[in-house]
Amino acid sequence: MEADRLNSPSTFTMTMEVLGHELRFYQDPNSKHLGTTVWDASLVFVKFLEKNCRRGKFSPSKLKGKRVIELGAGCGLAGFGMALLGCDVVATDQRDVLPILARNIERNTPSLAQMNPSDSFGSIRAAELDWGNEYHIMAVGPPFDFIIGTDVVYAEHLLEPLLKTIHALSGPKTTIMLGYEIRSTNVHEQMLEMWKKNFEVKTVSQSKMDSQYQHPSIQLYIMGLKSAAGNAENTRDNIQQEIDTVCSRQENDKKDVSYDEKEIQEAEEPVRGDEDKKLGNWETRRMGSMAARLLQDVKIA
Repeated sequence: MEADRLNSPSTFTMTMEVLGHELRFYQDPNSKHLGTTVWDASLVFVKFLEKNCRRGKFSPSKLKGKRVIELGAGCGLAGFGMALLGCDVVATDQRDVLPILARNIERNTPSLAQMNPSDSFGSIRAAELDWGNEYHIMAVGPPFDFIIGTDVVYAEHLLEPLLKTIHALSGPKTTIMLGYEIRSTNVHEQMLEMWKKNFEVKTVSQSKMDSQYQHPSIQLYIMGLKSAAGNAENTRDNIQQEIDTVCSRQENDKKDVSYDEKEIQEAEEPVRGDEDKKLGNWETRRMGSMAARLLQDVKIA
């Protein structure tokens, strides 16, 4: 594959190896909808699953048959990661995005269905879900064991509908897994404040992420609903027992969750001293992201 930024406007197809299987994802560069592009947080998410699936909470033996719903699925990469670990996934998005999501499912599912019996592939299907739409929510059949999403929040007006939808899809033992790239400090702070009021929030340590597919501006959160008064402590203990192997508490791992602009820019600068070394897809992609942000900030008189 060419060392190109994989979600550039000129790229129609992205190939990605996930859990030992090569998947192809169609994108729509001509679409005006953000959901028709594979974004970096979904890559970090699936590579996190890949690194941590050999044992513990994310092993196929623990995930087989679990019901998962993906919010803002877009091209469907994160949902395929869970399906490859044995989950039954409902990948959801708005109506305008469903054609490309369905196409990616139809493209990749046949080959996965022929996997060796020793491999663990559950299922994945597409469904329409506008956040806050009660009919759509009931149609997918809550509650779910897992609610996942990557890069689903990019504006303030989306925070409240997302929160209401997560509550409506959740049960007492639902685990919520969200990947997020910081683009707006204001939105990020509001999002964390809202989540902390409603969930027990843990942030995945970067040491638990794939060594290549990670970046200071991309964070993964694993959350559980807070229970009623009197049971909050038990809920907190249960969540800690389940996910401490891959997470660290946000307040005790600030180096992985708090970054200023200087740190982000330094992390995105190419390594010097090896001029002949070719950049991999991920490095080139992140450099492209930095350039895009800089160009967006430049005001031409």
